Amino acid sequence: MDSETIQIATGSKPAAIDITDRARSFVSGRGDGLLSVFVPHATAGVAVFETGAGSDRDLIDHLETLFPRDDRWSHRHGSPGHGADHVMPAFVAPSIIVPVLGGALQLGTWQSIVLVDPNGDNLTRTVMLSFLAA
Repeated sequence: MDSETIQIATGSKPAAIDITDRARSFVSGRGDGLLSVFVPHATAGVAVFETGAGSDRDLIDHLETLFPRDDRWSHRHGSPGHGADHVMPAFVAPSIIVPVLGGALQLGTWQSIVLVDPNGDNLTRTVMLSFLAA
């Protein structure tokens, strides 16, 4: 298995950041296998969905509706509502697996690999890309 760790600037607001090009570059020329994308954080996740048509903003808005930033959370350190950030990864998992054939990601036409970070307290995130050859 080959792995690479990358750093992604997410900023100080909730964000859904397309990392497909970084993943595509990592698997290019590697043949057939599986790509694992893992975010080693308690308050971020990765997902496969359409970006660029407003879906990324819709996701962030919907997460804020599902997980309001108020005082209902038992987990209270960090910024107001930070407990919501710790619940979100149960819904947007910290890892995904994508098939790779001939060194190409097997994503659908409108699918992208997206880092989902609702936590504005962390300005950068680590993403681990691992390729397991067939």
